[in-house]
Amino acid sequence: MYNCKDDSEKWVKHVKIAIFQMDITFGSPEENVKKVKSWIEKMEPADVIILPELWTTGYDLPNLKNMNDHFNQTVAVLKDLAIKHNIHFIGGSVAKSEDGHIYNTMPVIDHKGSLIHEYSKLHLFKLMDEHLHLKEGNDDPAFKLGPIHFAGFICYDIRFPEWIRKSVLNGAKAVVVPAEWPAPRIDHWITLLKARAIENQVYVIACNRVGRDHANEFGGHSLIIDPWGKVIAEGSDREEIIYGEIDPEEVEEIRKRIPIFDDRRADFY
Repeated sequence: MYNCKDDSEKWVKHVKIAIFQMDITFGSPEENVKKVKSWIEKMEPADVIILPELWTTGYDLPNLKNMNDHFNQTVAVLKDLAIKHNIHFIGGSVAKSEDGHIYNTMPVIDHKGSLIHEYSKLHLFKLMDEHLHLKEGNDDPAFKLGPIHFAGFICYDIRFPEWIRKSVLNGAKAVVVPAEWPAPRIDHWITLLKARAIENQVYVIACNRVGRDHANEFGGHSLIIDPWGKVIAEGSDREEIIYGEIDPEEVEEIRKRIPIFDDRRADFY
């Protein structure tokens, strides 16, 4: 599956993304892991798999404190799958217990099975009680797969454009967003993601879950958006795998056409 010419990480020009737009079985990591494994067996060849936010548990927040080694166990599963299928994972997010707190943490695992990056959600969404059960992170969102500089954010983070712009100024060419974004605000999801792509001239790759839990219905419409704001691929409101290709060279081409970063007034803001 891995779209790489050799083991020196020299990728071919286009990188194929597979977004797993899943329904999540509430509070049942075993069922959710089983689903991911079955989807991998039937998917098309791809280079990178993107998973949703809290894909192993859903928003079973009160019970996350009982899952002491859950993050490490989940990462171990993803490492094995990465090696078996020769593929990268941007592993959505998973509850991580550390220093007496629970974090909503994104693991990134390369095709060799190495955990190369973690990012814990910076902005907690109080309307879904995240602040009552989770600790906000303080991590750098930036990481690199092959030659591509990514930045990974989680759901509510996209409402804070200055947080995303910081990573773009530091070199990010693609922004990845796993989420559990509710269906009633799906128009906000689409509009915000397009805006983040256009204003930063980057690819935006966003994986939202579908289905419902006891309190919320989730909207799907996972997206791959190019640096011009054009939608390359968009999901429905049902379970599916969404595929699309990104070309890192396209970022620089678009930035040459409208050089917004040359025209920034960094002395003012």
